[in-house]
Amino acid sequence: MVEKIHEVKTTELKINGLETEEEDNSQPYKLCAICHSLGGAAMLMYVVTRRIEEKPHRLSRLILLSPAGFHQDSNLVFTTMEHLFLMMAPILSRIIPAFYIPTRFFRMLLNKLARDFNNYPAVGGLVQTLMSYVVGGDSSNWVGVLGLPHYNMNDMPGVSFFVALHLAQMKHARKFRMYDYGSPAANMEFYGSPEPLDLGEYYGFIDIPVDLVAGKRDNVIRPSMVIKHYKLMKGAGVEVSYNEFEYAHLDFTFSHREELLAYVMSRMLLLEGVTKQQLPSNQKSLKLKKEKVNS
Repeated sequence: MVEKIHEVKTTELKINGLETEEEDNSQPYKLCAICHSLGGAAMLMYVVTRRIEEKPHRLSRLILLSPAGFHQDSNLVFTTMEHLFLMMAPILSRIIPAFYIPTRFFRMLLNKLARDFNNYPAVGGLVQTLMSYVVGGDSSNWVGVLGLPHYNMNDMPGVSFFVALHLAQMKHARKFRMYDYGSPAANMEFYGSPEPLDLGEYYGFIDIPVDLVAGKRDNVIRPSMVIKHYKLMKGAGVEVSYNEFEYAHLDFTFSHREELLAYVMSRMLLLEGVTKQQLPSNQKSLKLKKEKVNS
């Protein structure tokens, strides 16, 4: 995906008659990745592995909102699921390729239930409470998320079984590491070592600024786990920052609160190439937008 973005951008620059390479061989555009949860873990994996392979990652900055990777500080439900996945993986992987809602009929049924949850506050409140207990008291708007447009009868998000298994492996190992293929021989084939790569040990390869954000009310990925990313990066000499908001896990992507938007924009404006004249203008527009929302 990132390479495709690079291809498109360089093509656009050529069409416009602009140089596609600068004097120091750096790319002529800035690309910032803003990721949440699993996306944050995936981008960290991407940057570290590309640097190990000595290939350009094309990114200029990472803004990671409650990134996954470390999960040992979690509730009893997640711990139970961890042991269940690890114990049943050889069997489940053969019969459950992914976690999703199969067939158009069942997706339509779930979509209808989601609408009912929103139309009947008492029912929706009950489901919200039950979901919050399942995920350790996280107060995210779980019912509201089901009403988003991409949850429909024609298509619906799913999670690969092996992604879930990878999360269980990381939680069990208490490390942020690559997928364990189950045997030293298989790992040797993929990684060149009997054990999966411990990504935390390679944080020194990260050569771009990283902004980590945690939610104080997030019980899916608790602040202590985001702080672990921060400490490892800081110890490895990465240019990293850490911030917290009074958010639950899904609030980062679902609520669209002004303070988070302003924070993300402020970090993006730190990218090279943003002039001092641009900064007050953007801050002013954010302020005006906030005043309009409050009114």
